[in-house]
Amino acid sequence: MIANASAERHASRVNDSARMIAARGVREMTVARDTRVLLIGFGNMGQALARGWLARGRAATAIRVVDTASGARSAAAALGLAASERVAPQSAAVPDVVVIAVKPNQLATALVELAPGARGSVFLSIAAGKTLAQLEAGLGAGAAVVRAMPNTPAAIGQGISALVANSAVTPAQRALCEELLGAVGATAWLDDEGDMDAVTAVSGSGPAYVFLLIECLERAAIDAGLAPELARRLALATVAGAGAYAAAADEPAAELRRRVTSPGGTTQAALEVLGAERGLGDLIARAVRAAAKRSRELSAV
Repeated sequence: MIANASAERHASRVNDSARMIAARGVREMTVARDTRVLLIGFGNMGQALARGWLARGRAATAIRVVDTASGARSAAAALGLAASERVAPQSAAVPDVVVIAVKPNQLATALVELAPGARGSVFLSIAAGKTLAQLEAGLGAGAAVVRAMPNTPAAIGQGISALVANSAVTPAQRALCEELLGAVGATAWLDDEGDMDAVTAVSGSGPAYVFLLIECLERAAIDAGLAPELARRLALATVAGAGAYAAAADEPAAELRRRVTSPGGTTQAALEVLGAERGLGDLIARAVRAAAKRSRELSAV
């Protein structure tokens, strides 16, 4: 009876979570579906964003792509999006939002093209390591700028993006930027841009840490005698399932960990190794500090 009640409570939490996600999707689809979007850069993240917008009901005619690569423009055309090699002259309709999805080393060139038409639009940049001040310097004083850090699970709609805005951004522009990034996952606003380095180290770089965990579990399973294909399936399903379970649960991760750790059992034996001095907790803390330090260094360039 106790086990059944626990399962029922967990199922209820999962259903509640699904309902909240569905409700959020409905709200997001009702926010300014026909606002004009200019997407600069159509690489992996640009394409993920565009597909998310289209899936949420945004009109293809409201999205225009700029990319110097012919292959990227062909990919945009395949989705029904207008694409060009350069930013259109100022006589073109002013977009409501310009999403800058280029690599950091391509940003300066993009800002030169965008600066003449910087009034009237909000600029949403996902160029890693580039600060609000750097973006404002390239676009001109008074430009409305939002800086964001999404992560790679955005490619399947399971990302999370942190955003921070300058003082020129209006509430309506904040809502629009949140809606656009909400099409590929969760969003979180920062009050202090200084937190972006820690965000980059945790969620921006974090998927790579999880991929490494999967690698390590798979390799350890093979070393323990399991066939490679079974080792891969077990590692992938364990990480994916544990993440989904933690996301659906009301309890913190520490409580979930305690709940599956029987005194004197196999899990406790493993956790005594992982939790030892300079174990997994210390290793991850040092990794995050190193990534945040590097983020600060890159932002200064």
